[in-house]
Amino acid sequence: MQQITEIRWHARGGQGAVTAAKMVAEVALSQDKYFQAFPEYGPERSGAPIVAFTRLSDEPIQIYSAVEHPDYVLVLDPSLLDVVDVTAGTAEGAVVIVNSEEPCTSLADRPEMKGKKVYAVPATRIALETIRRAIPNTPLVGALAKVSGLFSLEGILEEVKTSLGKKFNEDIVNANLEAVKRGYEEVSGNE
Repeated sequence: MQQITEIRWHARGGQGAVTAAKMVAEVALSQDKYFQAFPEYGPERSGAPIVAFTRLSDEPIQIYSAVEHPDYVLVLDPSLLDVVDVTAGTAEGAVVIVNSEEPCTSLADRPEMKGKKVYAVPATRIALETIRRAIPNTPLVGALAKVSGLFSLEGILEEVKTSLGKKFNEDIVNANLEAVKRGYEEVSGNE
């Protein structure tokens, strides 16, 4: 049976979830894996809840639907915890990584987090301190690298350099590299 890793990203428009989903997919490509990365938009306005998806596999992926049973859920905006059931479709032991200053133990106490492995990373604070904008995607990608072991920190740093280097100047790229490293270092879990 094919082993597919499925990741669901919950965010608000403008927080970089689609970019993060694509970054993770590009890292998979650099590791000779197969991937899918795509968004699902609702009302297309900044600040509206959005969902993005990433699938990774060692074999071609023949699924063409939204990720309904994710192995990993990343929440870029903690206010969505009270608006969206971010754990919908997750199994016992699924990993949830939340952008939050709140300790992961209190996040893990939420009823919907029962049976999940819950992690917290202060991604917005990290983003403000590094890239000077409240875009928490790159710190969360760093946290995912640490928690999942799906790819190395070096692999994601190389992808951030490549993908952001096409669009932004060296200062912005370096700030995002620092954000990824800090997300990797500062994520904490309830395990």
